[in-house]
Amino acid sequence: MTYPKLYVALLHWEFIYVITALNATYPITSWKFKLSCIPPKTTYSSLLPDGISNHSSNRNGHYEALVEAKLNSSNTYVSNLSPKPTFHCCFENEEDNICSVHADNTEGKTFISTVNSLVFQQIGANWNIQCWMKEDLKLFICYMESRFKNPFKNYGLEGHIFAALLQVLEESLPTSQEGNFQPVQCNCSAHECCECQVPVPAARLNDTLLMYLKIVSGGVIFQSPLMSVQPINVVKPDPPFDLLMKITDTGNLMISWSSSTLVPFQLKYQVKYSEKSTTSQRQATKTVSATSLIVKGVLPGSSYEVQVRSCRMDGPGFWSDWSSPFTFTTKDIIYFPPKILTSVGSNVSFHCIYKSENKIVPSKKIIWWMNLAEQIPPSQYNSLGDHVSKVTFLNLNATKPRGKFTYDAVYCCDEYECHHRYAELYVIDVNINISCETDGYLTKMTCRWSTNALQSLVGSSLQLRYHRSSLYCSDAPSIHPVSEPQDCHLQRDGVYECVFQPIFLLSGYTMWIHINHSLGSLDSPPTCVIPETLVKPLPPSSVKAEITVKIGLLKISWEKPVFPENKLQFQIRYGLNGKDIQWKIFEVYDAKSKSASLAVPELCAVHAVQMRCKRLDGRGYWSDWSTPVYTVVMDIRGLQSVFPTRGPDFWRITPEDTNNKERNVTLLWKPLMKSDSLCSVRQYVIKHHTFHNRTWSEDVGNHTKSTFLWTEPAHTITVLAVNSIGASLANSNLTFSRSMSKVNTVQSLSAYPLNSSCVVLSWMLSPSDYNLMYFIVEWKMLSEDSELKWLRIPPSVKKYYIHDQFIPIEKYQFNLYPVFVEGVGNPKIIYSFTQDDIETHQNDAGLYVIVAIIISSSVLLLGTLLIARQRMKKLFWEDVPNPKNCSWAQGLNFQKRTDIL
Repeated sequence: MTYPKLYVALLHWEFIYVITALNATYPITSWKFKLSCIPPKTTYSSLLPDGISNHSSNRNGHYEALVEAKLNSSNTYVSNLSPKPTFHCCFENEEDNICSVHADNTEGKTFISTVNSLVFQQIGANWNIQCWMKEDLKLFICYMESRFKNPFKNYGLEGHIFAALLQVLEESLPTSQEGNFQPVQCNCSAHECCECQVPVPAARLNDTLLMYLKIVSGGVIFQSPLMSVQPINVVKPDPPFDLLMKITDTGNLMISWSSSTLVPFQLKYQVKYSEKSTTSQRQATKTVSATSLIVKGVLPGSSYEVQVRSCRMDGPGFWSDWSSPFTFTTKDIIYFPPKILTSVGSNVSFHCIYKSENKIVPSKKIIWWMNLAEQIPPSQYNSLGDHVSKVTFLNLNATKPRGKFTYDAVYCCDEYECHHRYAELYVIDVNINISCETDGYLTKMTCRWSTNALQSLVGSSLQLRYHRSSLYCSDAPSIHPVSEPQDCHLQRDGVYECVFQPIFLLSGYTMWIHINHSLGSLDSPPTCVIPETLVKPLPPSSVKAEITVKIGLLKISWEKPVFPENKLQFQIRYGLNGKDIQWKIFEVYDAKSKSASLAVPELCAVHAVQMRCKRLDGRGYWSDWSTPVYTVVMDIRGLQSVFPTRGPDFWRITPEDTNNKERNVTLLWKPLMKSDSLCSVRQYVIKHHTFHNRTWSEDVGNHTKSTFLWTEPAHTITVLAVNSIGASLANSNLTFSRSMSKVNTVQSLSAYPLNSSCVVLSWMLSPSDYNLMYFIVEWKMLSEDSELKWLRIPPSVKKYYIHDQFIPIEKYQFNLYPVFVEGVGNPKIIYSFTQDDIETHQNDAGLYVIVAIIISSSVLLLGTLLIARQRMKKLFWEDVPNPKNCSWAQGLNFQKRTDIL
């Protein structure tokens, strides 16, 4: 028991070194390799029992037993330790797994090491090692696993890796004693394996990494020979991800996947897949450079399982791990393509393979239906082989949405039934009208287009694309392979607007709308425009409008816009100013004109005028209408009467007290009509003439009311209307006379209400020697402080209809004044409607109702008699036979008269 204890104690204190020769390094490749160190003049076969091969799978177990046996043997191993025995280390990889050990070999496969441990002198060291660079290109990883169980497993396992990056390998390589190697702690487990991670800067991936391993277990230190590697040559990508399988439009199975883009080189992929169907099974492995693989011969109801891995395409590198398995099962009916997006007028085809009751339906027995409502004619079918049927649609019309369905459903059926699955056909009208216009400053071009025809295509994105040619447009615009997108913005009215700025006026812009959808892409028919031919000029400026004073015409003047420099035509629209202007259009084709004169029927009115312009050759657009301008009403000198034809009609209001010699008299008059005032009245002038021949004039401006003090026995008033030309000549006079105010010539006055809007006044006069000029009638409602209203009535009239709003239950006051040349006579006043007349009108109304009832009854009675006559005639002749149906009446003319006498 003494020797084993002593041996263990020595192992705790004694370190075993393996020092690498400085004249060679082992280049690490993209393969798993083995590191084996054995005593000189020894082979693996000499260390193994008889019958065990060097490459046998059972070598590990026997080797472990051998190590245990040597450790448990006599103590002569301890006493006979050589101070520095020589060991030979060999690297062998999966490509070349035979390593011959020769002490004098300096070609790089055999390395010389020394060790002073009895066990390593007898047995040696054996490790499986694999080193690679992670896909993120940040960590270099080495994984080591002992090929045989460590005899010192009860004492733990520690590992380090010492690494140094060199740009160029020198003839004299650095060693650990020189201190250029940086140690990295490895993560070792109880299962005799270690993982070491060495950070590598991204900028030094092409440099040479020198390293050696240092492993400590049970007090024994093992140092590997020196190894070298370029990190970029041992990159191990991550497994591909996002595997997807789908049926293509041609009926094949497409396997696709995604791969990381972190590696700085192209990858190749290895795909292994298996297929299981009711009729066959197959497996295959293929290597491709793209991220997809097409598998042909797909049948309904088949199941597929696939895995993918990747590796560097050109140059050394590791294969990634296999991706997770992905499975896919095809349906009992396969449509290819399952969905079609196309444009109006195109031709498309669908294919299908139909499996019913675990049997594939022959293609000749397949029938096609549209929306399960209409069988497609067999002339549109084709059989492609025994199982594939094809249907073709020619010159398609746009799909009409049916509720939430915006496509037509195409069904593939056998002779007896249709499967519930269907293909979808989207037919879109892509005839999108693109209209463009160039602004009046010739600096930008704005194009607009609407998407009304594409509203049913949900999930689509639209983009205007264009190609600019150096000069003008071709006769037949076509979609150019080289094009540019243009940003467009959706406006509130649902129209897209795109602005080109700057622009080339003479270049041809070929543009179209590119429609991108998950089902495919479409392009609208291209159109070509030249900005110079699409100018929308600025409106004419400095527009003025006036009615000429001398000749009475509407004169408009303007200035043409600066751009474009082409000859322009103009449009003038004019009309009477108001809420709804009735415009009239006048064309001006003389590009040099700057004014125009128009005859208008209404000279004494405000006219609104606007103008716009366009190129004289018809190209481009009309400009916007200019800001409206308005004429000013003026008096026209060129007419025969240059001043108002007559003064206004006027009346007066006097206080009730007639005994007072001084009264305040208020004059009232109504504004003159345009026919009398000739467009305008600037002011009114009141002329006073008294009993003592005193005269004066009073300017009251545009007012229609004036008050003066009446103090004379007689006072004559004349009101004149004055415009910019002069004063009116035909004017009315009104004389206020105290003596005439007592003259009674109106014997009676009656007021008869016809309805709520009309009252008839009638009166009788007594003979008089005064000269009667006219009558003035006044009326007002008595129950309220209402406004006094008045009218002038000709002298020959004895009955007059007053049109106003009258309330029958209210009382009204009516005053009738006779106006003489000598003055105003005494009025006749009544305070209500004539009662007899009201009753008469009520009786007349009743009579009218009775007459209407009698007439209606007569019409109803006449209609009843006519209907009764027709029914009696029918009943009377119903049983009388038709003589034409009798044999004796054949050949007789019943319309010919025959007299039997």
